[in-house]
Amino acid sequence: MLYLDNCALVGRGLHRECYAHPMNSDLCVKVVVAGNSDENRREAAYYQRLSRRGISWEMLTRFHGLVETSLGEGAVFDLVRDSDGSVSKTLASYLECDALTSLHRQVLVQAMQNLKEYLLLNRVVTMTLKPKNILLQLNPAGDGKLVIVDNVANSDFIPITNYSARLARRKIERKWRRFDNSLRCQYVHNSALVEVLGLD
Repeated sequence: MLYLDNCALVGRGLHRECYAHPMNSDLCVKVVVAGNSDENRREAAYYQRLSRRGISWEMLTRFHGLVETSLGEGAVFDLVRDSDGSVSKTLASYLECDALTSLHRQVLVQAMQNLKEYLLLNRVVTMTLKPKNILLQLNPAGDGKLVIVDNVANSDFIPITNYSARLARRKIERKWRRFDNSLRCQYVHNSALVEVLGLD
């Protein structure tokens, strides 16, 4: 059993909390704090499917299995860190501050384009794309990439996009349009966001 300490808390969502792994600084453990473990199970099944397809994990945290912790069942994932060793910040944290968006504008422009291409190429379906579930990982050169860390699964009752590349890409395109629109609405006062999203 892994013992998790509140001092190791690195993130909190509606249903789960994320802790730095007590024995491996490259990993984190997500535990359910509201609801049941269905999300862990659904996510685990989808990650296994992605693994069997041999996708690139460049912009998606790799799943390392389920473990028992002092706080209940935990799902183990890669912990995304910047080149200085600090845990990478969410896309939301960059977009909530105009000055921060402007400072990293060129990195964000390229990273957004790359993330969309990654999702389409690897046919990675998310339940929803939210800026709080995407991290911007910065490298020593000052460049960076976006990494999805949560809400990855196909929740359709009949998940036909798991078996059809064409339908999967159409679904990803729809979800990306919704993501784009939600960012415009959520950060409407962020003037630097216009260039990041490629808007006129």
